[in-house]
Amino acid sequence: MKVFVIGASGVLGREAVPQLEAAGHEVGVLDRHTTSMFDADRLARALTGYDAVINLATRIPLSAKAVLASAWAENDRIRTEGSAALVQAATRAGVGRIVQEGISFVYADGGDRELDENAPLKPVGHIASSVTAQHNVLRHPGGVFLRYGLLIGGQAQSPPVLVGDGWMTVVHPADAAAAAIAALDAPAGIYNVGTPVLKRDSGITRLPKFFGRFAASFEVFGRSQRVVSTKLTEATGWQPRH
Repeated sequence: MKVFVIGASGVLGREAVPQLEAAGHEVGVLDRHTTSMFDADRLARALTGYDAVINLATRIPLSAKAVLASAWAENDRIRTEGSAALVQAATRAGVGRIVQEGISFVYADGGDRELDENAPLKPVGHIASSVTAQHNVLRHPGGVFLRYGLLIGGQAQSPPVLVGDGWMTVVHPADAAAAAIAALDAPAGIYNVGTPVLKRDSGITRLPKFFGRFAASFEVFGRSQRVVSTKLTEATGWQPRH
């Protein structure tokens, strides 16, 4: 299969490209110097002749500024405008499959309940762009949207803050990349991607009042999300190895 990768230089892309090549796929990558992921016309030309495209592009703020909405502006644009342009381009180019990265943090706090792909969402603040990307990509008949857990290990950096003592789902970048490749053969739709969930205990269960307008950002990191990836495993055989 001829597979085009957007975000090949990122944490997930650096894992996905060699895995694709090892699996025998012919791989092309987006050259940001000549083609903008926001330019549907040029992107369509770049995608012509490819069977599938995997979009792993992000711009996640890794410093303490991650609690500020403004720090997520570029990442939000990549997920919203970028995914919309990609769907237009892929449709024009005749690409049959789009695999789009997203996040599982969009789920509402589930307490101790297991959360599958039909669990309630609460997409507030900077995580809302992931749901927009989902809606965009699923407009394509071959659209697959992956809700990744927290990237841990490899070249992934830990988030600046985690609060609460609930459940969290994590995934190694190599396993996350393998899931994107497995999704090339999955039925269109939404899939969770993570390892068996962990119970964290950071000792912080409530936010001090002086956090004020930052509370919403912290609330996202503090949700209890016992996300399960059974659907992807049953559809493709994907299993985390790390």
